[in-house]
Amino acid sequence: MPARTVSATRRGAFVAVAVALFCVQLDFFALNLAVPGIAVELGVTVSAAQWTLSAYMLAIGCFFVVGGRVGDVFGRRGSLLAGIAVFGAGSVGCALASGLGPLVAARIVQGVGAAFVFPVSVSVITNTFPDGTRVKALGAVFGVANIGTALGPFVGGGFTEGPGWRWIFWLMVPLSVFSLLTAVVYVPDSRDTSASRELDLLGCALIVCALAAVTLAVERGDAWGWTSAPTLACFVSAGIAGGLFLVRERLARHPLVDLRLFRNVPYVVVTATGSLSNMGYGVTVFLATLYLQGVRGLSPLLAGTVFLAPALMVAFSGPLGARLARYMRPIAVMALACAVAGTGMCALSLVEVWWLYVPVFAWCGLGLGLGWTFAGVATQQVVAPARAGEASGVLLTFLVTLGAIALAGTAAAISAAPPQRPPQDTYDAILRLGGVVLLATAVVVTAVRHRPVRLGGVPPLPVRAGDDTTARGPGDRRP
Repeated sequence: MPARTVSATRRGAFVAVAVALFCVQLDFFALNLAVPGIAVELGVTVSAAQWTLSAYMLAIGCFFVVGGRVGDVFGRRGSLLAGIAVFGAGSVGCALASGLGPLVAARIVQGVGAAFVFPVSVSVITNTFPDGTRVKALGAVFGVANIGTALGPFVGGGFTEGPGWRWIFWLMVPLSVFSLLTAVVYVPDSRDTSASRELDLLGCALIVCALAAVTLAVERGDAWGWTSAPTLACFVSAGIAGGLFLVRERLARHPLVDLRLFRNVPYVVVTATGSLSNMGYGVTVFLATLYLQGVRGLSPLLAGTVFLAPALMVAFSGPLGARLARYMRPIAVMALACAVAGTGMCALSLVEVWWLYVPVFAWCGLGLGLGWTFAGVATQQVVAPARAGEASGVLLTFLVTLGAIALAGTAAAISAAPPQRPPQDTYDAILRLGGVVLLATAVVVTAVRHRPVRLGGVPPLPVRAGDDTTARGPGDRRP
């Protein structure tokens, strides 16, 4: 293939993937500010309208692992096209929904599509770009996607106050069509050639049930009561299904998740620190929303404007992480991100004046954004490209599930606070706790980073006995 054609293919694949991820991020962060408007228009309570967020979280969290592995086994191009098409169809359904039930159902469709788009997009870039430019391409893709994160609150607040929340979904339609058509033309197909074209359907069912149960419990636990029968039943079901899933994956000939992935110490460290950063990001955004609108009395549009500063730093964190990766090991970058995020969260709990609040909020966004964004890049550096979708899917599952648990815990802490205590005091205490945890993580990771690097000599996904492939492929690199 001529060099110019190869270059055009890579550029086209980059555009298709970047626009798809931009849509997913924009949609996710725009709808939070639209929930009150949805409740008013559909004639339901705000608590009921919250299902538009909970249903999406359920769907996207449950199918990340499945989506990533389907792409590895059956082909990443077809999986990406299917994911974009499903996401676009769900967007149309959301825009046309006549009631809360149809809207929630369409949000589930959207979530399933997004769950395929995100991990498959990462593995498409990993397998389309060569070693020399792969990290830079991944950083740039996350940078474009995080522009959606930056614009989400602003777009959500603007549409809610202007033409209406349905336009959030209508905006997704042409963008999804453009991404789909570009992917049809440019995205090359690739798959894990060492894997049989068989999918562990029982494993899929078990992991979906486990994640659905735990996500439902943490999303609705505050409303149902943490010791209520439905909440406890969900947690018990999640434990049983999760245990059966682990047993199944140890016995399956072609497992959905090769559990030996967790013998890759750098991957585990990156996943853990990235999950903590994402938990901090979700909690900080949630508390800032309550503070700006509840304490400061800002409108959704003005609150969204304040969010532009930290959100732009989140967008900048994608290219920044790619540049840092040229000079630092992935674990060191993650430790730096935790340090920046921890200082930002602690400082944010101490400032009130606007001239200082906004830049500190931006600093906080830079650290937290670098943590959870670079995790997606770093995991691709420490696993073989053939298993890129699986590694990305597992990472994203941890990010979303633990992020939901952090938000649920935050909401429960706020509800349990004494009524005579000012809400801002509770917000500040939670921010300080999160900041201390991230700073402690940065110290621990920095202190022990050399040991995981040595232990990382174990192949990320060693082959099974009898496999024809070598234990360490050309794309399998140490961190």
